[in-house]
Order: sequence, then structure tokens, then C-alpha cells
Amino acid sequence: MTASSMRFCGRHSWLAALAASWLLFAAPLAVHADGIEVKKAALVAAEDGYFLEADFDIALTHTLEDALNKGVPLYFLLEFELIRPRWYWFNEKVANAQQQYRVSFNALTRQYRVGVGTLYQNFGSLPEALGFLSRVRLSELAEPGALSKGTRYTATVRLRLDTSQLPRPFQISAVGSREWSVASDWYRWTVAP
Repeated sequence: MTASSMRFCGRHSWLAALAASWLLFAAPLAVHADGIEVKKAALVAAEDGYFLEADFDIALTHTLEDALNKGVPLYFLLEFELIRPRWYWFNEKVANAQQQYRVSFNALTRQYRVGVGTLYQNFGSLPEALGFLSRVRLSELAEPGALSKGTRYTATVRLRLDTSQLPRPFQISAVGSREWSVASDWYRWTVAP
């Protein structure tokens, strides 16, 4: 009886150790989900006004990567808003900005291209292109005297895939699909100059 119970315990403890080690190695893979997450954001004062510094963590879904590699450009929209809360009336909108980014893949040169307005930069891999896109710097959001000292402001920022810029067949596929709706939540913080 003792020998059979020892074999039983030995076999199950080995299985338990194997399951525990599998969970240890699989856990970091499960944590990195597809989507966009704001890591940090700040409104920084400079001589010529205020500018935004924000860092994002961007992970595209398999469907988006596949579409990008087949030649479909992806447009991302950065939205920023700075408001002054007021208890007696509607909030005052101090600054509002949007910036569009275009990520595309050139099959001939095997390079990814990130465009901001009329400026473009090429990258050898998708992680490099997304790394560039994840570090956002917007300048001249507000003039130097636009924010009053001693007043508290609320700033919000988010980055999302602009599905309205996709080709029409993909727009139909994107409606209600989790594979195509990649966006960060609104990130809010208090600014006190």
C-alpha cells in the first residue's frame, strides 16, 4: 500500500511541477494583449508654448498585421484635449488637437513607412515602425500665457485606429469586430502650471 501511494504521489507531483512551469512561461505571453495602451503622458511647458509628450504600447492584431503586409495602409488618430473644469458652467476647452499617422508596407523594398502629414520615415521591421509611432510629441498645443497659474486643468489623450480611412470593404468588416477596433482608453491627468 505504501509503495503504490508513493508512486502515485511521485507521478502527480511531477505533473503538478510541469503544469506550474508551463503557467510560469505562458503568463508573460498572455499579458501582452493586442491593442493600444497609454504608458505615460505629460504636458510640458517650453518657451514657445506647451507641448504633449506621450508614450504608447502598440500591439496590432494578427488581422491588422496581415492586412498591412498585403498593402492596406493603416491610419492612426491621436486625439488630445485640455479643459478647465468649472462648477458653475460648462467646462472650458483650452486646447484641442488631432494628429493623423499613416503606417504602410512597401512590398518591393520590404520596408514599413510611417507618415505624419507630409513627412515620412522608413523602417526595416514592423516593431521598429510601431516603436516610432508609440513615442508621440505634439508641439504648440497652447500659447505660453494660455494656462493660468494656480488653476487646475484636465488633460486627456488617446490613440486609435481610424477605421474610416480604411478601404470600403474593410470598413464593413471593421463594424463590430474586435480584430479591427484597436484603440487606447482615454488617459486623463491633472495639469497644474
